[in-house]
Amino acid sequence: MADRVLCAVVVGNSDGIGLAFTRRLLADGWRVAGLSRRENGINVPTYAHHTVDVTAPDYPEMLGKAVDELGQVDLCVYAAGIGEPVDLADLDAQTRTFEVNLMGAARTVATVVPRMVAAGDGHFIGLSSLADRLVSAEAPGYAGSKAGLSSYLMGLSAALRGQGVSVTTVRFGFVDTKMAKGPVRPMMISADRAVEILSSCVRNRPVVVSRPRRMALLTSALAALTRLRPR
Repeated sequence: MADRVLCAVVVGNSDGIGLAFTRRLLADGWRVAGLSRRENGINVPTYAHHTVDVTAPDYPEMLGKAVDELGQVDLCVYAAGIGEPVDLADLDAQTRTFEVNLMGAARTVATVVPRMVAAGDGHFIGLSSLADRLVSAEAPGYAGSKAGLSSYLMGLSAALRGQGVSVTTVRFGFVDTKMAKGPVRPMMISADRAVEILSSCVRNRPVVVSRPRRMALLTSALAALTRLRPR
């Protein structure tokens, strides 16, 4: 058992945190299947890439085939995510944000987690955001979809108690990737730091991780003040 090679699926790994974490897993000796809309340039024997959009009708089928090719799934990381400023003339863009950030994650869970339950072991990590506590006039789809994602994953973690399967919700603030938009990005962390946090999650399997901690506290305080503000 000690010699068994661990297998992971990373969804949303053409760039950013997903790509950086895929490289870390491969360096640590994992076999990895990656799924994203674009190729990522990784070409090693222990990696297989599958080009697909998480909103596509055949995504669950392709994800299932990727897992079957691995033979097992010890870890699944959902790192796919988008977020656009609101345009009141094009609210379909906000709808797509929900489709990628929330429904894509839910479809991934529905495909992967039952396999983990059947095996009696496994770990699902979903990348959410500290924006999940906020009401955002600038990007309502992003904040709303991350709120739904965090709530779903934390509830799923409780539902899976005793099944041998762990679910971790990772709530990041600004990370130095293309997703970090806007002129002000306080307390931004590097992608390498984000990878270290995810690696710690793999080892310890926490239910929720919020980083950076000071940003998490400030976000919680801002959310509380918003709720108390007279209307």
